[in-house]
Amino acid sequence: MEPAIEVKRLERRFRSKKALDRVSFEVGRGEIFGFLGPSGSGKTTMVKILTNQLLPSAGEAIVLGKRTAGKRDPQLLRKIGIMTDNSGMYERLTVYENLALFRGLYEAPERSVADTLESVGLAEDARTTVQQLSKGMKQRVALARALLHKPDLLFLDEPTSALDPMNTALIHETLRALNRQGTTIFLTTHDMAEAESLCDRVAFLHNGELAALDTPQRLKLKHADRPTITVIATDGRYVVNNDREGADRISAWMRAGQLLSIHSNEPTLGDIFVRLTGRTLS
Repeated sequence: MEPAIEVKRLERRFRSKKALDRVSFEVGRGEIFGFLGPSGSGKTTMVKILTNQLLPSAGEAIVLGKRTAGKRDPQLLRKIGIMTDNSGMYERLTVYENLALFRGLYEAPERSVADTLESVGLAEDARTTVQQLSKGMKQRVALARALLHKPDLLFLDEPTSALDPMNTALIHETLRALNRQGTTIFLTTHDMAEAESLCDRVAFLHNGELAALDTPQRLKLKHADRPTITVIATDGRYVVNNDREGADRISAWMRAGQLLSIHSNEPTLGDIFVRLTGRTLS
């Protein structure tokens, strides 16, 4: 099966600044792919190129078998959904009216509005005007708009930025359910915990270049200096090496009934990003 997205030595320049520099990667169909980096690293520029809003300066991008050309492609638009942190909703219209307007543009079935509102937990707010909604609820409306036509490929640009934990969890739950149904998801974020929770693979973007690309687990194992294990026993907290001697100590705590908790010590994705780039994600 061909990839959902193919990016080949892609470049994008804005006058003297190079926002993307010879970036190459593929996203498999059915994958949740995280494109990670701090603000200004080129994430949104990549999304705009992949969604035909911007032309690359060099290289090429192929989305669902079509080469992006920086112009409207009705066939491609019917297969992709886009959610950005700039919702662009009509504030004086109700939630239902907003989605009904976009349903017509996508030529989606009439029932799709009610079904989509149900999927994002907004069925009871359908008659509420958008200007009355909280930030988190507006984000869910924006997600619903992107899902109306059941896209094969969904682009999410910082979908949970500035949201509280409850709304973030609701959006994550919706995305996991959607992915289980076969939708490919391309997620840009600077939230490494979000990426680790959702993504099959992640790419680190730094100064327009890819600094790393792999599964979260392989990245963490690769960059662990020396594997250790933290043990919480009845008489205190201990860090032991992940070797035979450490196993013997853990076994002794278990036999004595003194083991309360145990977990491996690995660097976080944020730690790895700092190590590779010298920058934080703020």
